[in-house]
Amino acid sequence: MKSCIIIANGDSPKRGVIKYLQNNGAKSIIAADGGANSAYKLEIVPNYIIGDFDSIKPKVKEYFSDKSEIIYINQQDDTDVEKALKFAIKNHYKTVYLLGGTGDRLDHSICNLGIVLKFYNKIRIIIIHGKTILFPYSTDIKLKTIPNETISLYAFNDKTIITSYGLKYPLKDSTLLFGEKESTSNVAVEDEINLKIKGGIIFVIRELKTMRKNGLIFKS
Repeated sequence: MKSCIIIANGDSPKRGVIKYLQNNGAKSIIAADGGANSAYKLEIVPNYIIGDFDSIKPKVKEYFSDKSEIIYINQQDDTDVEKALKFAIKNHYKTVYLLGGTGDRLDHSICNLGIVLKFYNKIRIIIIHGKTILFPYSTDIKLKTIPNETISLYAFNDKTIITSYGLKYPLKDSTLLFGEKESTSNVAVEDEINLKIKGGIIFVIRELKTMRKNGLIFKS
């Protein structure tokens, strides 16, 4: 499916991660406003820079002025990431890899996690941060894993019911109501786990290094 990368204005991603995603089909890069500052540091040229430009550094904007398509959107009801997502949806991307979506601003981090849920029915957002990668799911799914891989699961209401097979700490018709119960640092005990999901969306957070090494990112 058609996929792209969005670089947000959080912690700068690693250049190697961006190149890995590009080499596996996510060739287009959208910088959400200040995300262009990270692209500049990494010597990565975005295809598009989108936002109200209150975060991009003037020298960065000038540098990319003849290299990237710069799209000014002064819509204050949307964050710059949302503006980039709406652009991706309009251009028929089905999956977005969001980098720099979390960082030293807790409010921005929570907002971008919420955006995964908010846009779930329009586009699939996969967040990569540091050593981990987050996938959203709402239907039964079988995932290739590596025994002893750390896998964490989170849900957000008491209507979401989860049953798992292949995890060290199994879930059976469990609710993972946010703030009451979670499945943090669970462990795969087989080379495949099976998740039965009813009634909502869950986040599955996995080890980025393990998934890259074993070619699992684009199979999840």
